[in-house]
Amino acid sequence: MSLHRWSPADREMPGLEAGEHVDLLTAALVTEADAQRRLLEGDPEGAAPVFRAAAAAYRASFAVAPPRSYGRLVGMLKAAVIGGGGEDAAAHAREHLPAPCDSPAACYALALAAAVLGDRAALAEGAAGMRGAGDHFARVADALEALADGRREAYGAALLGIVADFEGREEHLTGVAIADTAVMLEALAGRAGMALGPRSRVLPPRG
Repeated sequence: MSLHRWSPADREMPGLEAGEHVDLLTAALVTEADAQRRLLEGDPEGAAPVFRAAAAAYRASFAVAPPRSYGRLVGMLKAAVIGGGGEDAAAHAREHLPAPCDSPAACYALALAAAVLGDRAALAEGAAGMRGAGDHFARVADALEALADGRREAYGAALLGIVADFEGREEHLTGVAIADTAVMLEALAGRAGMALGPRSRVLPPRG
């Protein structure tokens, strides 16, 4: 995998320079790809600790990255939630995000952290900042708010839109064709008793 493959951090960083932060970001992406393959192969128990390791790598990369590399916090939160946790990652993200959030990536990280921590007001702020940054961001904002409000139908519509978006992509962040955003949302939905379990070639097989 190329060292300079696109990452969420690139929304905030036009050019990546070689250094420790790039090495750590690459390690996070490689680890996450391993976890995603395990998940797609039907091994969620084997994937969970690898996702948690990926979250730790994203966190380490953020610590040494240039300012405003908030996409790495998004990666950290996604991996942590899919790995079965997220509370510590969410608290860490909140400590390092601007208040109010002032970019799509910062607001995305805020919305995810708020969803994990059950902070509806912060979730609304993050979701508002995500809208206007493109259809994908808007769908994720819709899904997170629908989950927080218990609106199952609205959540389902947003989730299916996200899955369809990933199905149409020719390239994926880690090189693995998986709708990781949808997987993360379903992990959160499962905690609220709202998981839908859609079927798709970019989603893990249903047990």
